[in-house]
Amino acid sequence: MSFFTDLAHQYIDGEWRPGKGSWDIIDFNPFNGEKLASIPVATAEEVDQAYRAAERAQQAWADTNPYARRTVLEKALRIVEEREPEIAEAIVAELGGTHLKAGFELHLAKEFLREAIQLALRPAGQILPSPTEGKENRVYRVPVGVVGVISPFNFPFLLSLKSVAPALALGNAVVLKPHQNTPICGGTLLAKVFEDAGLPAGLLNVVVTDIAEIGDTLLEHPVPQVISFTGSDKVGRHVATVCAANLKRVVLELGGNSALIVLDDADVDYAVDAAVFSRYVHQGQVCMAANRILVDRAVEAEFTEKFVAKVASLTVGDPADPATQIGPLINSSQAESVSRLVDETVESGATALLHGRADGNLVSPSVLTDLPADSPVLQQEIFGPVALLVPFDGEDEAVRIANDTPYGLSGAVHTGNIERGVRVGQRIHTGMIHINDGTVHDEPIVPFGGEKSSGLGRLNGESMVEAFTTQKWISVQHGRSQFPF
Repeated sequence: MSFFTDLAHQYIDGEWRPGKGSWDIIDFNPFNGEKLASIPVATAEEVDQAYRAAERAQQAWADTNPYARRTVLEKALRIVEEREPEIAEAIVAELGGTHLKAGFELHLAKEFLREAIQLALRPAGQILPSPTEGKENRVYRVPVGVVGVISPFNFPFLLSLKSVAPALALGNAVVLKPHQNTPICGGTLLAKVFEDAGLPAGLLNVVVTDIAEIGDTLLEHPVPQVISFTGSDKVGRHVATVCAANLKRVVLELGGNSALIVLDDADVDYAVDAAVFSRYVHQGQVCMAANRILVDRAVEAEFTEKFVAKVASLTVGDPADPATQIGPLINSSQAESVSRLVDETVESGATALLHGRADGNLVSPSVLTDLPADSPVLQQEIFGPVALLVPFDGEDEAVRIANDTPYGLSGAVHTGNIERGVRVGQRIHTGMIHINDGTVHDEPIVPFGGEKSSGLGRLNGESMVEAFTTQKWISVQHGRSQFPF
């Protein structure tokens, strides 16, 4: 596909070029195994070149009138809108996203670009009083300088854009490393959009590479002041450790094990719809997905029957077919891992109301219940189409089970009494929770992020200003200070 081969390069200092590494990252269609592109990896030297280019370009960009920076972002939005069908096709091909998923991702991407346009004008300074006579304290909001962004494979275009666009809007330069499985949608496609929007060379650099080639160069390099990472908690801990040792700020958006709670007064049909979407959207490869569906015993039988019937009706197949609801997992390793997890959980005592099977990277949905209380699967993130149904007796037990996880990203509570739902939601240790809705939500101006092993810091809205700027205090003495010697 020429779309992919045209973008199968490194993008450093405004130049498209092959990487100098001795091996290639191969970009495959996860559904049919078609080779989409071959990209020679970037070396540690090229990562240095990208960061140095960003460093050289950043100060002039920071000094650029924010209205002019905003104009570039406005052009980027228009380009995404004009090329939306082409980008959607790329999402279907490169990551096995269904048409529904591609539309969902692009809708959010446009919303986040609209918010980034506004962010260019958002930073505001302060004048603070001083106890010293004649002194004026000015507090400025200034860009951090250069931001390193590491993005995941599940929503690559959106989750790269989500950090890149605000960082640029606020006067920073960026070096982006997309996931190896989605180097185009998560990386060079974004570079092309901003290049065509008139972003000056050096401000956005994309390095397609792997830790096997560059080690921790991306994190340890002296130029970036902030690293924005989205991915697994295991890798996130490593990122945090390396950055702490190098005194860098981090924003970590990590995994989840969200609970969708169905209370005894819930609208069962509506809760079923919300739970099926929350668990199976994009084959369950979503950090906010409802891994655990907790159901009050008073409605357990009705909910379970309707839930299993709806899941069984989902269409599994080619993501290019508009009728498909469940496409492939990102690679064979993920497919094998999810299938093995289901088999092991059933062997250890769980009941499979639906037992999904793998066909290549396609894994049909599973629904498991009767899980032993100490089942390891209840504690972990499952990046695949597997739902765990867990009964409970009353709110207190629901809260205890929901909180019995190292994660704390999202969640949902279904109830006929909204304030009851809010009270329960306040007791769940998560960064986000939704009453009478699904668990998978993201909006441009709300603080997005998790507690516990689900991350550090927040993104979106004002949180972007906190993440990608710093404060500078300049005092002015209008009189004369008195010194003790």
